[in-house]
Amino acid sequence: MKKGWNWLLLLGVVVLAIVPLLLVQDSEFGGADGVAEEAIKEISPNYEPWFQPLIEPPGGETESLLFAVQAALGAGVVGYAVGLYKGRLDKRKK
Repeated sequence: MKKGWNWLLLLGVVVLAIVPLLLVQDSEFGGADGVAEEAIKEISPNYEPWFQPLIEPPGGETESLLFAVQAALGAGVVGYAVGLYKGRLDKRKK
């Protein structure tokens, strides 16, 4: 039963991450990327970017959401690894 709950919780997290991407279309939230782009254009107006993004998010808040999801996944992986090794160490001590 525990594995079923884990999959259900994981599915809930994925749904909570994807639904705002689909529903919020014209969100605006200025971040460091936009400020850096403006500064570069001021310094060198003829500058051409090396590449374009593969997928352009619908707004700045979407980028913020994706960054937060990425940070949460990274923290989850690190927390899982720490817990796994702590459990193995405790098991060896017994």
